[in-house]
Amino acid sequence: MSSWQIVRLFAGSFILLSLLLGVPGSPVFVSTWWLAFTAFVGANLFQSALTRWCPLEIILRKLGVKGGC
Repeated sequence: MSSWQIVRLFAGSFILLSLLLGVPGSPVFVSTWWLAFTAFVGANLFQSALTRWCPLEIILRKLGVKGGC
């Protein structure tokens, strides 16, 4: 798996998990404050699309994960 695929996997997982924990109708609801984490992940995806800078991708490359498409 390349770094951009892992970044998307992490982002999607974090969004789904935070929605599970933050939506009142969810069986594992904890607090609506988890929706702030959803917004943070979405904002990070947005800024990385505009700036082409992603902290997780930098970390993954330092761990030896190949980059590129």
